[in-house]
Amino acid sequence: MNRYKKLLSDTFIYGIGTFASKLLVFFLTRLYTECLTEAEYGKADLITNMANLLIPLAAAGLCDGIFRFTLDSETDKRSVFTTGIVMLAATGGIFAVLSPLLMLSEYFRSYAWLIAAYVLMSNFHSACAQYIRACDRTKLFAIQGILNTCLTIAFNLIFFLVLPDSNILNGVYGYVLSIVLADLLVGLFLFIYAGLWRDLGLKYFSRPLASSMLKYSVPMIPTAIFWWITNVSDRYMVTAFRGEAENGLYTAAYKIPTVLTLVTGVFSEAWQFSAVKTEDPEERSKFYTNVFSGFQGLIFVAGSLIIAFAQVFAALLFAKNYFTAWSFIPVLTLASVFSGFVNFLSSIYLVKKRSVKSFLTAMMGALTNIFLNFLLIPDSLTLFGFTIPCVGLGALGAALATAVSYIVVFIIRAADTRKMVRFDLGVLRLIINSLILSAQGACLMFSQSLVFTVVSQTVGVAAMGLVNFRPLLSTAKGILGALKRKKS
Repeated sequence: MNRYKKLLSDTFIYGIGTFASKLLVFFLTRLYTECLTEAEYGKADLITNMANLLIPLAAAGLCDGIFRFTLDSETDKRSVFTTGIVMLAATGGIFAVLSPLLMLSEYFRSYAWLIAAYVLMSNFHSACAQYIRACDRTKLFAIQGILNTCLTIAFNLIFFLVLPDSNILNGVYGYVLSIVLADLLVGLFLFIYAGLWRDLGLKYFSRPLASSMLKYSVPMIPTAIFWWITNVSDRYMVTAFRGEAENGLYTAAYKIPTVLTLVTGVFSEAWQFSAVKTEDPEERSKFYTNVFSGFQGLIFVAGSLIIAFAQVFAALLFAKNYFTAWSFIPVLTLASVFSGFVNFLSSIYLVKKRSVKSFLTAMMGALTNIFLNFLLIPDSLTLFGFTIPCVGLGALGAALATAVSYIVVFIIRAADTRKMVRFDLGVLRLIINSLILSAQGACLMFSQSLVFTVVSQTVGVAAMGLVNFRPLLSTAKGILGALKRKKS
């Protein structure tokens, strides 16, 4: 029972921090779509995503390594932090020297310094944040997330609304620089306020630990790259085949299912800690079964509600010229649902330190995504003088490719991870939930009648609630019971 109380407590704390911060950014979508053109929004998105591709390369995956090895009770935490920071400084220095190579790309030439700063500051912030998270300082971890968001918003407002019009920081530069400055300031806040400088000293550096951390962390580099391909490559391909404007619409549409990603992200942060700390095999199997049952019900019901209100969200959060982006939301919601399941299963690889397995499954998703992007996005492809007809769905094809990729990875991971930890996935309920969600999305996208849309979405939400009523009720009772015991 203590495990459930710990998971509930951590999820609640992370939830406060994450929702308080991310929902603020979510509502800034209106500001971005008003202050940036579709092309500028698309470009800013591509720049930040290029930086996200380079982040694990510049860090050699060490931020994840710092978190995982700090959790090991037999390892000195100061040694983990010092060893990780020293290696991170070395890899960051190498990246800084090589960063001018970004100028070889005409598209990123004017933003090379900004991308480099984004990468270095993000890794500095992440290393400090992951260390305090692994040290079970959950409240501070939540607070720093809120602080990071508030600073980003403050800089956004200054750059977009306070500075004179036509200033260089009114556009793409201001959008990206806001994130860079927030990461720098929050990283310094953690380093000084949380006293991380006390855990940093060359006397704590350990070569054997450095070797073990690199062995675990290095496979995380291609893993992160493959996930980047699955999540982001479609945006570059939409830009290449359909232009920056359509990518801007696609980027805006992604903001709505981000709410679902927030829910799963909050849970995953708490879940990873609990999963590692649960050592008894029999208890672990039971724990995983119960937690996944409630998690599945929650994520599907949330996805069902997002699809039902997709057009309403688009009307409220997007500028008028972005409204048509709602048509991508149902498929992206399905992708976000299975992304959450994939993250849940990744905890098993984390527990067992099977980073290579994580890499291989991510590779399968990336390859699937690239193939489907080429098949679904363009009208045709020309290879070696031959014209190959394609489906030509544009951004909708990109959304479908992402959803199918996550489903493929989930199936592979489900089969593989259950060899390590035997627990019940509730396969029948999983299939029924997926069919309901898919039917909901199809009805919304192809409906020509307001009455049919309202009826079909109402039936879909009701059906989803009915299928998941028991596991959600059981989860609710468990939460209430834990709260009562905590209060008493």
